[in-house]
Amino acid sequence: MSVSPLSATLILWGVVTGVLAVLLIYRSLISMKEDDQLFLDAAESNLEQEQQQVRQRLERLAPYTKILGASSGALFVAVAAIWLYEQFTKQGVLPG
Repeated sequence: MSVSPLSATLILWGVVTGVLAVLLIYRSLISMKEDDQLFLDAAESNLEQEQQQVRQRLERLAPYTKILGASSGALFVAVAAIWLYEQFTKQGVLPG
């Protein structure tokens, strides 16, 4: 059984976009714990450490989010290009 290039690209796009969606949901769950401003006294210094840990987690996720987002977009463009190419070759507009 052979898989067409369009099907393979669609499957790859679906996987990448699914992973991106899971990563974005995870990121939003982490960012719910982040506060915009903290007014702390010396007794609440542990809250500052928790906020720093939250920011570090978000910073670690940022490159993966950007890479997966760009990959998903590029694969979507590739799917559209392959689909258009297949449509034009079926109609005889392009040789192939």
